Amino acid sequence: MGQLVNGPCMVCQTVLAFPETVQCFQCAVCQTVNDLIVVQDASATTAVTAGIARLSPEWVQQRLSAGDMATVSLFVSRSFANPDAVCASYRNDNLPLTPYHSGVSINDIRQIFVLLFKVPAMEKVVLDSLEALLKRPGRPIRSLHDALFLHVALEIPDLISTANSSTGQSQRNMLLARLFGLVSSLEVSIYNSMMEWFGRLPLPIFKRRIEVANMFITFQLSRSEQARENYPRDWGIRSAARFLSMFFLKNAQRTDRLSLSLFYNTVVDYIDLIADFHRWQQSASASPRPFSICEYPFLISLGSKMLILDLDAREQMFSRFRDAVHRMVTSGIATDPFLSITVRRTHLIEDSLDQLQSKFGDLKKKLRISFSNEEGVDAGGLTKEWFLLLVRQLFDPQYGMFVFDEDSRLCWFNVSSFENVAQFQLVGIIVGLSLYNTTILDVQLPLACFKKLLNVPVGLEDLKVLQPSLGRGLQQLLDYEADDVEEVFCRTFVAEYESFGSRTVVPLIPNGDTVAVTSLNKHDYVARYTDWILNTSISTLFEAFKQGFNQVCGGNALLLFQPEEIELMVRGSTLLDLEGLRLTSELDGFRQGEPVIEWFWQIVNGYSDDMKRQFLLFATGSDRIPATGTESLTLKISCLGQDCDRLPVAHTCFNQVCIYRYASKDKLKTKLSQAVQWSSGFLVK
Repeated sequence: MGQLVNGPCMVCQTVLAFPETVQCFQCAVCQTVNDLIVVQDASATTAVTAGIARLSPEWVQQRLSAGDMATVSLFVSRSFANPDAVCASYRNDNLPLTPYHSGVSINDIRQIFVLLFKVPAMEKVVLDSLEALLKRPGRPIRSLHDALFLHVALEIPDLISTANSSTGQSQRNMLLARLFGLVSSLEVSIYNSMMEWFGRLPLPIFKRRIEVANMFITFQLSRSEQARENYPRDWGIRSAARFLSMFFLKNAQRTDRLSLSLFYNTVVDYIDLIADFHRWQQSASASPRPFSICEYPFLISLGSKMLILDLDAREQMFSRFRDAVHRMVTSGIATDPFLSITVRRTHLIEDSLDQLQSKFGDLKKKLRISFSNEEGVDAGGLTKEWFLLLVRQLFDPQYGMFVFDEDSRLCWFNVSSFENVAQFQLVGIIVGLSLYNTTILDVQLPLACFKKLLNVPVGLEDLKVLQPSLGRGLQQLLDYEADDVEEVFCRTFVAEYESFGSRTVVPLIPNGDTVAVTSLNKHDYVARYTDWILNTSISTLFEAFKQGFNQVCGGNALLLFQPEEIELMVRGSTLLDLEGLRLTSELDGFRQGEPVIEWFWQIVNGYSDDMKRQFLLFATGSDRIPATGTESLTLKISCLGQDCDRLPVAHTCFNQVCIYRYASKDKLKTKLSQAVQWSSGFLVK
């Protein structure tokens, strides 16, 4: 038989041993026949005859209308005989086959299959022909020509629209598994080209492919309880996850990009993600690396990622707590098991900076805050208030650390700030502590900041969000097609910024003030200007900020998140879903349907948006909804007693509002509104 050699299956990637003299081998796992050379089939490559060059919607419609099922069946089955036949049958001569274009008309192909699948007999012909091709593609896929049949097959409506129907479900899901396996196993250059093809799909088709792949993963995980335990060995799930990663990467580049939530798979949340996370961490240096869902974190919902981050934080907090107690017992030296911060309200920034700098080794302990000369145990409310007051001072424009754009109402690092880098490091620590201690911050940092924290490149689109006026001006410069750029825009290679009432000019290149921006160098100018604002000018300040953030949050759990998710966790959601808050609320001392409770929600829902934010601040210590919505925020409404003239009170550490059984709706509105508007400092409990 000759010497044995090892090679991967082209579908499931299982490494198999086979004699080096054979021309093909069959995979023992997925049953695919892997041909090591091209299998020639002359009849298949000349499948399209009878006077037509290829299958077209018009030809299919004509033959079906004439009742000529035999001819249609023959040509369809031959069109899927091998990759060459697919190209001959479905290629469009007017469209080139390149790394950036598939050479097929997606709309024509969809019309063909829509017509065919209206006839049940044709549906079976298509599925059986495709199944035969996927079980034995007949060659190694080494060119775009060879891979084109995968792009065509993914357009079959039955695979897209009825992948979870009861009839033929097993066959359809196996077809999907093979398609995902073949695509995800392609050589890098072909894989990247197919990803480009996918990225150019119309948005409805692009979205549907994502949904189909996610439905397949859902089906695989839902087959049995064991499926959710054995998923690391399911090559179909692994292939579908890698297939989805192509769409996730291209989605980030689309101007009409889809929400991250479309990629979340709710069934994935029911597997043991903590064990998956630990396995992912432990196998980082393994080769080959075992499959884990955390390798494809876009599948994991934000809520589940937050649970992983919270558990990781708790494990590290417990580790620091245990070490502190151990040192105290063995050495007799008292060690605080918490990150305890005591500050004066009049010296909030100074005291916070001094204590955090002296306790860098304790940043991953549980945070406890106390205010000097004020009684109270921190059960969460004092921590919320400390974050709120500290952030307001640090981000106050008069403090000079950050500058605000009037159009976007967002802030950015102040190039001309007089504060030392330690202050920016403190801001980074505060942002990190807020994540670590699941507290929302009232910060107006743009998405670009969170991209930079996760080492995601930033560019002109980010500048347009941060400084809309400047961004529009630079885009107009790029879009200007005439040759008189120098005369119209009158720009040179310099950047400008305002520093305490005066304009400061910074050259973007040596002697930039003497180099005019022209039609030839305008792209270089815009790239340099954008990079200067977002990166170069603030590099020292941002590195200090990032260092402070990583001192608290540095770790593998953070790698699961996208910048948009970190932004949502830090800043919270701006959606004021108080009706949702009502549905998750609890009553203590009141009965459901009592007049005072009905009045309470009528009053709160009738507030202006600003007043609603003040109410949230009064009740929870934050004027924003948590990242995962009101489902993760439970408001407790407690009864203080019968009607009286006292104001309601709030315990922010418990998200609790305490009210009396006021005699009328007007009285409740007056008392509640006064309590909400007057709550600050020591009045917040």
